[in-house]
Amino acid sequence: MKRLENKIAFVTGGSRGMGAAISKRLAAEGAKVILTYAKSGEKAATVVAEIIANAGWAQAVEADSADPIALTNAIQKIISELGPIDILVNNAGIYIGNDFAAHTLEDYDEIMGVNVRAVFVASLAVVAQMPRNGRIITIGSNMAENSLSPQTTLYTMSKSALTGFTRGLARDLGAKGITVNLVQPGPINTDMNPSNTELADFLRSRMALADYGTGEDVAGLVVFLASEEGKFITGTSLTIDGGLNA
Repeated sequence: MKRLENKIAFVTGGSRGMGAAISKRLAAEGAKVILTYAKSGEKAATVVAEIIANAGWAQAVEADSADPIALTNAIQKIISELGPIDILVNNAGIYIGNDFAAHTLEDYDEIMGVNVRAVFVASLAVVAQMPRNGRIITIGSNMAENSLSPQTTLYTMSKSALTGFTRGLARDLGAKGITVNLVQPGPINTDMNPSNTELADFLRSRMALADYGTGEDVAGLVVFLASEEGKFITGTSLTIDGGLNA
């Protein structure tokens, strides 16, 4: 039997990058996967088609994580159609880099809206009906603990906020047998952070393993936390960065 057989998993921002890899791996382990997208409808459809071609179950739902009403409605619709969500993966995130003095209040609202508020909104929408042994897994960043360069203040702040949220929510939900954890990737080869740039060369020079990771690496950790094997891990941050923060 697959590790996540008959589980319902909801992945925000699952149309590309780490979200797509996580969606595919959850499905491969037997979960029914619902993945959201904001603009990448074609990419989301491609991910769903690949999962189905490999005998998995998947559905794409348009829901911009920047819109709390749209995100809440999407989750409530899935619950009404399929039942309570067993696994929530808060994956959607954005990066806004700029000199600090050039930032605007709109920048702050935008990055906090997706990177922090959406995590709160999605978690709030699922917990009332999430069954015992449910899992809430949020994708953060190793930069929450190590800001390596300028122009990262807002991003680092948003990802650091997830640490406190994870600890507090783990305490709130522990009595219900629900675990809450934060996965903090470092250099992962995605559209947002490709491995063939000058920045990538700099990051590799600071890493213990000296190579970029893949979305599949992150997906493997997410599946472990979502499975029975991860049942005693909660309220913690797990960094997966090739030793960049070592």
